[in-house]
Amino acid sequence: MNLDMYNPFVIPFAFGVVILFVNLAIAFVSWLYRLDKVQRRQIGKNIISFKTLAAIWEAIRECLFHRNIFKTNPILGYMHFSLAFGWLMLIVIGKVEAVAYEGQYFTNPWLAIFFRFFEDGRDYPYKEVLTFVMDFLLCFVLSGLLLAFIKRMYSKLLGMRKTTKHTPSDRVALISLWCIFPLRLLAESSTAAIEHNGGFLTQSLGNLLAFLPVEKFVTPLWWAYSIALCLFFVFMPFTRYMHIFTEVLLIFLRKWGVIESQKHTGYTDIEINSCSRCGICIDVCQLNTAAKINDVQSVYFIRDVRDLSLDRHIANNCLLCNRCVQACPVGIETTMIRQIYRYKQGNEDIPFYEYINTSKYTEGKNSAPILYFAGCMTHITPGIIDSMKNIFDKADDKYIFIDEDKNICCGRPLRQQGFLEQAEVLKEKLTSIIKDSGAEVLVTSCPICYNSFANEYNLDIKVLHHTQYIKELIDKGKLNLSKQDVKLVYHDPCEISRGNNIYEEPRIIINSIGNLHSTKNEKDDTLCCGGSLANIELNTEQAALITSQTLDVLTKPNPDFIITSCPLCKKTFTKNCSNNKILDISEIVSRNI
Repeated sequence: MNLDMYNPFVIPFAFGVVILFVNLAIAFVSWLYRLDKVQRRQIGKNIISFKTLAAIWEAIRECLFHRNIFKTNPILGYMHFSLAFGWLMLIVIGKVEAVAYEGQYFTNPWLAIFFRFFEDGRDYPYKEVLTFVMDFLLCFVLSGLLLAFIKRMYSKLLGMRKTTKHTPSDRVALISLWCIFPLRLLAESSTAAIEHNGGFLTQSLGNLLAFLPVEKFVTPLWWAYSIALCLFFVFMPFTRYMHIFTEVLLIFLRKWGVIESQKHTGYTDIEINSCSRCGICIDVCQLNTAAKINDVQSVYFIRDVRDLSLDRHIANNCLLCNRCVQACPVGIETTMIRQIYRYKQGNEDIPFYEYINTSKYTEGKNSAPILYFAGCMTHITPGIIDSMKNIFDKADDKYIFIDEDKNICCGRPLRQQGFLEQAEVLKEKLTSIIKDSGAEVLVTSCPICYNSFANEYNLDIKVLHHTQYIKELIDKGKLNLSKQDVKLVYHDPCEISRGNNIYEEPRIIINSIGNLHSTKNEKDDTLCCGGSLANIELNTEQAALITSQTLDVLTKPNPDFIITSCPLCKKTFTKNCSNNKILDISEIVSRNI
């Protein structure tokens, strides 16, 4: 260690760095230790593979260049890019400059951070180039900082309707961050006024400051810069800025195949601490844009989980439509995390669903290749069931109507409300029924059931939503549809669109019947119908506002019929639409065979 390159003002910076990395080490070890067996197995299976190289590239692309934020909002993307990439480059090029100055690799660890103070004016390799680059990088970071300030004060100028509300610790970290680079500029410029060692930015400002007694405040400015760094580093692990390090870990784990479990694990904490609180999820949430509820979105839910201040109102007030997950530049599985935090312990002394006799469902074993599961919501819209029966008959497909007696549910609504044990019992019973049936294909009319069967059950038979089944019948020539001169629009239900990427099958079917017109929000940008079973906090008026927003989009092309492929969406739209223009895709198919 070269004591000629030391001043007491480096102590706050050094203290902050030590505290930061101790906290990071404790947090990372704790989270990784609490991964479950499946998650650890995925890491062991994939850590030595090309997936690790893919993770490195994604970490650079998302944590430094912020590509996903650029795609959503270029100005916001530039702001994050300039702060993250610019600051890293200030450290890296600063180290290069320190090495060039000292003539050896091992220099005092703080030299790169406070270089201008210790530089004595002697020549060193590439001095002019390095001085220019360091000033350019400081300019780059300051431009991002200016945008961050504008975003906080006038968010609409950056294309955002809302920004997040801060906790006290967030405010300390934010103010520290805002002070770091202006204080560095002033400290380097004041030093340049005395030593004439600045670049195009710091020397120019130094020349302007030269008429002042800069000798008196140059060292206090370096102290202030060091203290601002210290405060930011000390508070970072307890604020939203923890995402700077945690997002990198999340990207690697995700690439190695780790996903959320049904219960809280260390991976849940890693996801929670990867949220940068960019606020993008607020603007896409219909609870905000339609119902004017703006304090329950994913960013606030994650904040309250992290701060141990979550109440059930925020955990439960979500449509689970996945619009926020789709928009999240980090890809945090917030709807899964909400379900974890909705967990409700059942009474172990009361057995669940003993009245369901699975053996009676297998009386017709091997009697048909197709199982039809209508789903609870379909039973309250019987026109869909009648239409599916007609379609099965016209296609001459034999089927077993598995829930004709309305006695069993797929369990997904229970899972969404946190009744995990109860949902698991239903899953086991239905799995037994399906496996014992001898059928080869399971067809369901309900997107909620489809999502559950396709992603939560471990079935060894083909699972189809009825849009996929009807499309297959058309492809095989088993259904011939007559085309009419009618204007149609299609509403993508959340569970089969964003949830399962079923976009083209319904559109091909509808184009076989009429003239399909596009709408503003469709496919992965589809809006929720407002009838979500996942939200038990909304009152009737608030739910109606969401439905009205979605119907406004769907009715804008003035269609003859609005087509959907979800019984819940159909029922919700029908209830809120004055004319009789709402049809399920099975109904319009049945009418035109």
